[in-house]
Amino acid sequence: MTGPLAGFTIGVTAARRADELIALLERKGAAVLHGPALRIVPLPDDATLHAATLELVSSPVDVVVATTAIGFRGWFEAAEGWGLASRLHRALEGAVVLPRGPKAKGAVRAAGLTETWSPSSESNAELLQYLLRMGVSGKRVAVQLHGEPLPDFVNTLAAAGADVVEIPVYRWEPPADLGPLQRLIDAVVAGQVDALTFTSAPAAASVLRTAPDHSALVSCLRRDVLVVGVGAITAGPLVAAGIPVVQPARSRIGSMVRELALELPSRALRLRIASRDMEMRAQAVLIDGELRPVAPAPMAVLRTLVAARGRVVSRQDLLAALPSGGEEHAVETAIGRLRTALGSPQMVCTVVKRGYRLAMEPV
Repeated sequence: MTGPLAGFTIGVTAARRADELIALLERKGAAVLHGPALRIVPLPDDATLHAATLELVSSPVDVVVATTAIGFRGWFEAAEGWGLASRLHRALEGAVVLPRGPKAKGAVRAAGLTETWSPSSESNAELLQYLLRMGVSGKRVAVQLHGEPLPDFVNTLAAAGADVVEIPVYRWEPPADLGPLQRLIDAVVAGQVDALTFTSAPAAASVLRTAPDHSALVSCLRRDVLVVGVGAITAGPLVAAGIPVVQPARSRIGSMVRELALELPSRALRLRIASRDMEMRAQAVLIDGELRPVAPAPMAVLRTLVAARGRVVSRQDLLAALPSGGEEHAVETAIGRLRTALGSPQMVCTVVKRGYRLAMEPV
């Protein structure tokens, strides 16, 4: 394994474009655990979308807000299937068209429309401020939703006097199979994940909601795991839970991966043990630059010894750290496997009748 993320284990919660994100991470050397937190349910035959579209084309619309490219394209594709595409285009071509970002702008242009303005921040907040400054009282405003309701956005426009038509082009739902997500969450809590990535706010909310032990997950994400979001909107539910989130300057998957590849190695714990340089990963270590995988039980022992910073750790404390517990001989087995994995037995010292310690040196 080579690359700046070699040896690191990265959790991916994305459903849409997950393959692209995973490929980018693997090209930088990471091992990836994928647990999609959501699934997208398109609504081409949904009665609600059909009714909203008929309502929209029945009378002129003054402003249309396009929040996502996939949603805006899906809306026109559904209208095509209902024989409403031409009427929808006519209803929107005279309106002020406001895409939230470059991708939504591309979808607007692909539909044969021209945007009026788009926020540089790609945020709903800046879009809302623009609408309020231009004045929406008495105007009919169509808001294309992006998987979930936007109550603050819609209610603020309504309070300012707008007639708001909500366009629910798709919705987020829990994954059909929760198994992969639950396994990813378990791995995070067990200390087997170095970083966790998010590409949408609903996915972040879903992970926090799905965790069997919410407090344990939040504690790990605050303290032990680098949490990376593609942008401020995505980070919202995490920040609200007190979880620090690293974000790229541009809300793009490629930018997020580049930021992760810079940030994660810089945070790696580095130790000097028995004249060897050791760098920690969630499921591996670097010994003098050589990547050496470590199984869960010996890794749990190693993390406990590292936390002691060279002090002696008793067999009972090491036994308590093992994922599956067991008898005292399980500690001896784990120590033996750890010494083998490290490739340098003298890094772990036996202290007769007391336990074990790392042969640490000042860094």
